[in-house]
Amino acid sequence: MKQSRLMSLVEFVANVIVGYGVAVVTQILIFPVFGLHTTLAQNLKMGAVFTVVSIARSYVLRRLFERFR
Repeated sequence: MKQSRLMSLVEFVANVIVGYGVAVVTQILIFPVFGLHTTLAQNLKMGAVFTVVSIARSYVLRRLFERFR
């Protein structure tokens, strides 16, 4: 059974939200281990950048796989 377009969108949005949260929490936990001290605002901004990069990467890979399918 194929996934509907609406459910694909719901999955995509959930994936982005969870990915953003994971990125921010990981930064908060890991950066101090390496001597990097950032504010919550900086972590939120970096998480946003990582999220945009991840979305772009996913899109490009999906289009490449679709092209060579």
